[in-house]
Amino acid sequence: MPTILYFAWVRDMIGTAEEKADPPADVATVGALAAWLAGRSESHRAALSDLSRIRAAVDQQFADLDAPIEGAREIAFFPPVTGG
Repeated sequence: MPTILYFAWVRDMIGTAEEKADPPADVATVGALAAWLAGRSESHRAALSDLSRIRAAVDQQFADLDAPIEGAREIAFFPPVTGG
């Protein structure tokens, strides 16, 4: 069961920095996980509904939405980072 981490406004919208999740077997990618998580609550849906505004990492490595999550220990969702 992976730990799901949320950062910045994603964390603020969902109301927690992390949670454990046990998605069904057919949830095999980062994008599918985000869609499944969006069904957990209204706050998850609000935070994860527009995936163009979200970046992800699987086991601390940046990952695309089609990246597999099988065997992952940690999956993080966060907004794009900009420098200045």
